[in-house]
Amino acid sequence: MFDALWMQRAARYLHQRGVPLVPRVLKRAILHLYGSVLDPETEFGEGTVLGYGGLNVVVHPESRIGKRVLISQGVTIGGRSGKPGLPVIEDDVKIGAGAKILGPVHVGRGALIGANAVVVRDVRPYGVAVGIPARELRDARADPEASDDPEVVSVTNDFPH
Repeated sequence: MFDALWMQRAARYLHQRGVPLVPRVLKRAILHLYGSVLDPETEFGEGTVLGYGGLNVVVHPESRIGKRVLISQGVTIGGRSGKPGLPVIEDDVKIGAGAKILGPVHVGRGALIGANAVVVRDVRPYGVAVGIPARELRDARADPEASDDPEVVSVTNDFPH
């Protein structure tokens, strides 16, 4: 129903139409209710979802977020001191809880970012990035049985129901 992203989109709608005060009030409400910083100027792609209603999510207003992106709770997407530029996150990316995507990085389409990963370098399309600092393990579309690399981790969408 009402979550941080819904409130942010309402604030963005009003901000784009020149309403001066209500978008800032909604931004404050998001901060107090969800612990999130979601500026009315931030553009989220269609179908983007914030996990757990958007608890503790921080997104820089000039970051670019694609379509159908899953952003879990506690994620930070923003700048990095001494590095001009901000993250660009393409479509169909999944970002795990507590991950940080910092600086002028490009996260390719369909990439998976592990929980608590700190991404400071580009992630290829369909890449799987984990760790501090994050490094790519493999292609999310690759067949894990075909690899001889012991660090290849099987990532599937086959969860027991």
